[in-house]
Amino acid sequence: MMNYIWTFLIVFSLISAIYYGNMGELSSGIINSGNTAVNLCISLLGTFCLWNGIMNVAEKSGLSKAFAKFLSPVLCRIFKGIKHDDEALLPISLNISSNLLGLSNAATPLGIEAMKRLAESNNNKTAPDNNMVLFVVMNTAALRLIPTTVAALRAKHQSENPLEIILPSIITSVTALTIGILTAKIFERIFKYD
Repeated sequence: MMNYIWTFLIVFSLISAIYYGNMGELSSGIINSGNTAVNLCISLLGTFCLWNGIMNVAEKSGLSKAFAKFLSPVLCRIFKGIKHDDEALLPISLNISSNLLGLSNAATPLGIEAMKRLAESNNNKTAPDNNMVLFVVMNTAALRLIPTTVAALRAKHQSENPLEIILPSIITSVTALTIGILTAKIFERIFKYD
């Protein structure tokens, strides 16, 4: 589906540029956006390396397992049928901890691993179960204590205090997560995914 969307956007931009006589602006926009994308990636690379390194140290030191054990009472209540020794708890808790640090890119592979493990306990292989749906909601509306990526972007653009967005970020992410979980639980009762 995304291929069709991107193809439509490219073709529409090209036709519009030809029609309005803006081929020069389109060409320079393409070249400049590639430049900007590479510069953005390089500026964010240091922040990602730092926090991914911290996550790696936490995993190798056993801190991530301790965090999973700490979260297991809450996660076992939120996710139906998951027990304290379930294999899905570790990637779920690592995903949550990555999101807490604002590392959405680091959280993605952990989220995929969590979904694989949740899928193993799903009896219906053609549709997600309630736990899988709830995890996607929690991952999408994740709680962020430190908005690392946004702070790095603010620092790149010479913000005087890049971390001044911490409190608004916490308030909005807690609100989004709460509404997301409540909505998923309400729909879980109305529609049967299992």
